[in-house]
Amino acid sequence: MHRDTVRRPDGTAGAYEHVAVGDGVRVVALDTDGQVLLVEDDFYLQGRRMVHLPGGGTDGEDQYRAALHELQEETGLTAAHVETLGVIDPLPGVTTARTHLVLVTDLRPGTMRWEGTEAGMTIHWRPLSDAVAAVRAGEITEAGSATALLLAALLHSDSPSAG
Repeated sequence: MHRDTVRRPDGTAGAYEHVAVGDGVRVVALDTDGQVLLVEDDFYLQGRRMVHLPGGGTDGEDQYRAALHELQEETGLTAAHVETLGVIDPLPGVTTARTHLVLVTDLRPGTMRWEGTEAGMTIHWRPLSDAVAAVRAGEITEAGSATALLLAALLHSDSPSAG
C-alpha cells in the first residue's frame, strides 16, 4: 500500500492511496469442440469459491509465457497456439496493474504443478456460450475472466467455423 502526496486539479494538496502489484494474465483455453476450461478456487477476500479462468501474475514474464505457465500450473495443459484477446486495467483507481487476456488453442497434456494456494482448485469444461451465460448471470465475476470470455465469444462468433 502506498500513499502519495498529490496536488488536486483545484490546486489543493491531498493524498492518494494505491496498491502496487504486478500485472496479471487470464487464459481462455478453448478446445476444438468450443469448450472452455474454467477453474474454481477459494478466494480469501471474497470469502467464497469463485469460478474463473486460469491465470495469475506475470512475474516479469511476457504475457504469452506467463499464460502458458499459468495454464500448465493450474490445469496440466499446454497449448501450441497463443494469441492476444486484449488487455484491461481492472482497477485503475487502485493500482496500475494490468491484466493481459490471452486465448490458447491446440491444447495438449502437460504436467500440473499446483502451488500451495491452489490446493482444492477444481477444473470444469463448459461450452463457451455457457461460460458467457455464467458471466451474464453473475456466476463468473472476476474482471479478467468475464472480459476475456466475452472477447473470446466475439472472436469465436466472427470465425468462419463458428457459423
